[in-house]
Amino acid sequence: MSFRVVEQAVPRLNRSELAVPGSRPELFEKAAASAADVIFLDLEDSVAPDDKATARNNVIGALKEIDWGAKTISVRINGLDTHYMYRDVIEVVEQAGDKLDLIMIPKAGNASDIYTVDVLVSQIEAAKGFGRRIGFEILIETALGMKNVNDIAGASPRNECLHFGAADYAASTKARTTTMGGVNADYSVLADADEDGARTVHWGDMWHYALSRLVVAARAHGLRPVDGPFGDYSDADGLRAAAKRAAALGCEGKWAIHPSQIAIANEVFTPTDEELANAKRIMEAMAEAGREGKGAVALDGRMIDVASIKQAEVMVRKAELIAARGKA
Repeated sequence: MSFRVVEQAVPRLNRSELAVPGSRPELFEKAAASAADVIFLDLEDSVAPDDKATARNNVIGALKEIDWGAKTISVRINGLDTHYMYRDVIEVVEQAGDKLDLIMIPKAGNASDIYTVDVLVSQIEAAKGFGRRIGFEILIETALGMKNVNDIAGASPRNECLHFGAADYAASTKARTTTMGGVNADYSVLADADEDGARTVHWGDMWHYALSRLVVAARAHGLRPVDGPFGDYSDADGLRAAAKRAAALGCEGKWAIHPSQIAIANEVFTPTDEELANAKRIMEAMAEAGREGKGAVALDGRMIDVASIKQAEVMVRKAELIAARGKA
């Protein structure tokens, strides 16, 4: 372990994050009643330019008037390259900042972007005397943002999570795809020919590098990595497969751009009873090994050590957060 201890962000359940357009107030109550862990009210991509001001007012009213229960509530502001951003921050935080958990910063390109929003939010919080700090969730969805992802991750103590936005990232890198987080048949390899001359096609995950890099940057700074949207909400199997890949890489959860995607995200990012039982057995076995002065021990024919405990503890802590949410 390095001498530098990585401080962890505020622990929040983040299996599913539901996107709700700020211009669609009829959806707010439905979102509040959903099973999503996090809801972000969107002022950016899902809102037409002519509706920006109205959407902002809708969101402020929703933050003040709707009972969101135990859910974490975020607002996605407009990008720093627009003239909407500063009004988003000032009006939302001044009028409803005490009801807000997170601000989502889209298309972050460098650490200065985060610093800019931090200055505004910090001054408003101080002026208003808010008793809690608003956190940041940051969208990495451009080539510039991915290049600077490590600096972005460490840019503010408000930072809590990094999100990967595949669609804008693809546009930024000029990738030859029109899918949103889906697979691409062109991103594949051919196996050698078999006896009959046939060659099997093996599809790859074109987002693997980007998502893996984001996970490393997030974890290196104690943040939660979250995978972004899967555009084809009619493809439940495709969503589940994408969520499983993200979970395998270390992501905490995945976006839901349609309510039907919430249950799948919650399912994939919830430890199964078998996984949880095994994690507890590992912790018990290592506790017994410690009492016997051992640093490692065999369990079910496999060697487990201190690293095994850390893996098990991650799973147990997540299960505890889920259980606490169920009681809230």
